[in-house]
Amino acid sequence: MPTTGKVKAAIIGSQFQADILAASFHIMPEEAELVAVTSPTPRHPEELAEKYHIPRVFHDYRQMLRESDIELVCITAPNYLHAPMTIDIAKSGKHVMCEKPLCVTLEEADQMIDTCKKQGVLLMYGEELFFTPKYLKAKEMADQGGLGKIYLVKQSEKHFGPHSEWFWDVKRSGGGALMDLGCHGIAFCYWFLGRPRITTVYSQLGTYVHADKTKGDDDALCILEFENGAVGLVENSWARRGGMYDRVEVYGEGGVTYADLHMGNALPTYSEYGFTYAVEKAPTTKGWSYPVYEELWNYGTPQELHHFARCVRGKETPKGTGEDGRVVMEVLYAAYASAGLGEKVKIPYKPQTKMPIDEWLTRKDK
Repeated sequence: MPTTGKVKAAIIGSQFQADILAASFHIMPEEAELVAVTSPTPRHPEELAEKYHIPRVFHDYRQMLRESDIELVCITAPNYLHAPMTIDIAKSGKHVMCEKPLCVTLEEADQMIDTCKKQGVLLMYGEELFFTPKYLKAKEMADQGGLGKIYLVKQSEKHFGPHSEWFWDVKRSGGGALMDLGCHGIAFCYWFLGRPRITTVYSQLGTYVHADKTKGDDDALCILEFENGAVGLVENSWARRGGMYDRVEVYGEGGVTYADLHMGNALPTYSEYGFTYAVEKAPTTKGWSYPVYEELWNYGTPQELHHFARCVRGKETPKGTGEDGRVVMEVLYAAYASAGLGEKVKIPYKPQTKMPIDEWLTRKDK
């Protein structure tokens, strides 16, 4: 592969997250250019390509992998496809950026990591909270000792449910709100504290609002204990009305900091008539809403892709790796098991079922 010039990137997928990545490549184009998109859904990749001036469109990602100039492939497909796609991409000699969660089983995680290592390509884990400006500032202050010894890190992400129907199908997603959103919070607490070993997991799950759509959890609380004595509290919901809620709280013996992802960049707005868009997951713009400006920059996605492109060129070392994704997967298994058992579960945890959600579903009705 070339060692200079812009990294030629491609996206698998053409819906919500693919649109975010495409927009993010345009926001920070210095290190990479988006040259291809693929999706089996009729007209979707064509529409994305037209919107972002992407020159090549495919309906089979395997055909796209034959394009010799493509160096980095970003996966935004449903969770159950992450592993086979990663393996195919790696065997084609291209670097992989995989959106969260890494996959749906620990066996798949190991296969993904091993294959990428054997093929000499990078497996980069798409966790934008490692790049979110507000959260980076909180970590900077904590790392400088400004808050003293950290004893609690709390991350909350809540909204009224995902964009695509496949999320509701636990056979394709591997889990519910904890799988979808909790992977963010688990990764964040682990990263924020400097990746100490996680010793125990306790969780409480329920399906309170969307039982007509899914067997998965739509509200989740998860507590992580770390070997350094700190605690992580992860709160997630697909049952919260009113749009996206994303917030971090960090408590130390010498201080505290709060970072609300949206409120510091929002314009409290009242409208009788409504308008096009306010913020991710907001169901309406009539009445009071909180439109956010520079939304993708606030999330950190452009910065994440910029970093990953520099990693492809050997200019930086990946901040989010396949190994990070595997840690999250193991915790997800333990968290679902904990909710089913009604007790703490120790890490390391050996899964007793195929997918994380099954650790809960096979126990909760007993």
